[in-house]
Amino acid sequence: MSHAGTIRWMAGAALVAVLAACGGDGSTPAAARPVLVAQPEPAPGAARSFPGEVRAREESPLAFRVGGELVRRDVDVGERVVRGQLLAVLDPADFEAQARAARARLSAAEAQLTRAAADRRRHAALADGQLVSRSALDAQEAAWRAAEGEVRAARAQLEVARNQAGYAELRAPADGVIASRQAEAGQVVAAGQPVFTLAGDDGREVLIALPESALGGFSVGQAAEVELWSAPGRRLRGRFREISPAADPAARTYAARVAIEEGADRVALGQSARVHVAPADAALSVPLAAVQAGADGQPSVWVFEDGRVRAVRVETGDFGAERVPVTAGLEPDDWVVVAGGHLLRDGQDVRAVDRHNRPVEAIAP
Repeated sequence: MSHAGTIRWMAGAALVAVLAACGGDGSTPAAARPVLVAQPEPAPGAARSFPGEVRAREESPLAFRVGGELVRRDVDVGERVVRGQLLAVLDPADFEAQARAARARLSAAEAQLTRAAADRRRHAALADGQLVSRSALDAQEAAWRAAEGEVRAARAQLEVARNQAGYAELRAPADGVIASRQAEAGQVVAAGQPVFTLAGDDGREVLIALPESALGGFSVGQAAEVELWSAPGRRLRGRFREISPAADPAARTYAARVAIEEGADRVALGQSARVHVAPADAALSVPLAAVQAGADGQPSVWVFEDGRVRAVRVETGDFGAERVPVTAGLEPDDWVVVAGGHLLRDGQDVRAVDRHNRPVEAIAP
């Protein structure tokens, strides 16, 4: 065989081997292809931003249930406290005196009840021998019942006095951080007058003001993004939790609270933040690479759902330099394949990750 024939034979054998390898029995399933996915974003120009301040979801003003002189303050602003921790103490002298007086009244009432009970027994014995009238026995019975009522009233007064002595101590009702202080040691405070403000640990929110003209474009539960002034460019997922039904009489704006859904434990109270949000009727957009030509030649995108991808036909607007407006076919919560869509097929198993290389199977619809 010539040298050229040998080369052709080797090439043919190699081709046969390759085809044989490719034409196996398919017993080994192909690994799920990794794909990069992202959720649609508001179309350029549709999103708006509002400045705000990070607040605790629950801010409780703490006050004594009784009035008196504040003799001790055990915590300061910014200090973390736990439920039941002692925060401040009023002068207990007056409350202790009231408790002593209540105990004395109870002792006197109990003595009076003992005497009335003895008189009642004697008159009952005399009445059996018809030595006293029935009216005299009824009078002793009434005196005994009155003395018994006096004892119950004295006991209730003593309980109130003891409670007031306990109210002289202000304790934390829950875990949290002391956000502000409104009283100092030596100050006389009234019952219900705030002494501290406790910021709870159950979440962080951004307080913003919505203009009256744009109120109709926002609703409770709507998604938003929070950008801290101290971390520009990094956006945290958020959602509208509350929108005030009444406008501020001076500013004519509506207060709204946006709950931070990720990284809230790393957000400090009082930080400046900006909330980015699109009105509910704003158009969505996807990257240029996400739009493919479907089987009918119409634009479509790959949507990740339940571990697979499916082709979804969409209606688009004018293509931009980097993004494409989508006017129909997508929902804000959809996960769209934004890279490598030309290598996919309908119903293919994939492993979806976001731009931070985090798997999204657990949060996909």
